[in-house]
Amino acid sequence: MSTSAADYSAGIDPERALKYAVQHIRGDRVQIVEGTIEPVTPTWDHERAAKLIRRQIAARVEDLGCVEGSGNLDLPGSSNWYVPDIAVVPEELAKGGSALVPDQTLLIVEVTSESNADTDRIVKRGRYAEYGAPLYLLIDRMEQSATLFAEPGRLGYTRVDGPHPFGTPIRLPEPFDLVLDTGNL
Repeated sequence: MSTSAADYSAGIDPERALKYAVQHIRGDRVQIVEGTIEPVTPTWDHERAAKLIRRQIAARVEDLGCVEGSGNLDLPGSSNWYVPDIAVVPEELAKGGSALVPDQTLLIVEVTSESNADTDRIVKRGRYAEYGAPLYLLIDRMEQSATLFAEPGRLGYTRVDGPHPFGTPIRLPEPFDLVLDTGNL
């Protein structure tokens, strides 16, 4: 009796297999956006914008007992595996090396690039809301603006502050309770 390809794949979960594969790509960081594998290769000006946000939130992140970084975020039940530019998570959740889900974050920040601006503006905004990320800050370098999204729901964020042109202070609500300077982004 011969064995067909269907016999081998009958017990394989495609979502799990895809996410396993991207975690084991050597040398490059990649994410999955709506089933498409994308490299994560930020430019220096992109990294500079993220650094300026990190510097402004660093003391408060420390006070909250959190860490900030660009660790993996899984969106279970979907073909998405994100690598945000910045995510703030409780320190105890950052131990162990596994991916977190958006509702375990306190803040997610995405900085647009020409290659991913619409993904950050539309796709990730919707998915972060659907998966319960409490705050999503979009730093849109193409539009020279910053927008804070809050109060997530399955249909999107219900509170939007912006877009504000760079130079307009952006207030991060509790638990951060601080004002970001967007003038140098």
